[in-house]
Amino acid sequence: MNTVDLEREFRRKVSEQVRIEAQGLERYVVFQPFMFDDGDHFVVVLKKDRQQWIFTDEGHTLMHVQYEDIDLRRGPRASILDSTLNALSLENREGELRLVVPEEQFGDALYSFLQALNKVTDLDFLTKERVRSTFLDDARSLIEELVPSHRCSFEYHDPDRDPDMNYVVDCRINARPRQDFVFFIQSDYRCLTATIVCHQFERWGVRFRATGIFEDQAEIHRRALAQFSDVAYKHIPNLGSRDRIQAYFREVLEGQA
Repeated sequence: MNTVDLEREFRRKVSEQVRIEAQGLERYVVFQPFMFDDGDHFVVVLKKDRQQWIFTDEGHTLMHVQYEDIDLRRGPRASILDSTLNALSLENREGELRLVVPEEQFGDALYSFLQALNKVTDLDFLTKERVRSTFLDDARSLIEELVPSHRCSFEYHDPDRDPDMNYVVDCRINARPRQDFVFFIQSDYRCLTATIVCHQFERWGVRFRATGIFEDQAEIHRRALAQFSDVAYKHIPNLGSRDRIQAYFREVLEGQA
């Protein structure tokens, strides 16, 4: 490979700041100006793999994004990631992003690869503060992962006492002997609504135990939180402590919580 011609093509197609450096047999590191918000540069490597030239990030991009506690395995973020990669013909091989160079079009392939990495890093902006709607999807996905489908029902209501669904539980786990109600709470309004629903089921004489999963419990007004605490058994302050959440729902399913 003529690295001088290759570097010239990269600079013509992408940026005058691109340079390449050979590191091993048929492996080149591509230094370029594109970076994450924290100043780290994208990792781009051009190498030969099974008689094909490919660009790879060697797993760096998704690892970097997930440092921000963004779960890319499920929910809307996973859909955005899959759509982005499919649109730009990238392969996600267990976290490593790869692009096959078509017909030695190295410059065009590098441009496409960097464009894809840039779009993937946009997932950094899907934080709880900027896209709050993802919390409900993330919370539901967590329950679906931890609780067998035959043991839970989402948007549960009492069909006899409440046919109009005025008092809806985000998720009911187990029907007998005791029901566990789980509420997904990301605002003061949702917190107050969960409290009202619990009070109504108490008036109906239903035996249950309530758990609140919060997007960020610290953001809930003290009065709303205190009112919910009067009817709730368990608070989960956020989705960050996955080990504790898994342990708790394991105990719920075993009836030992």
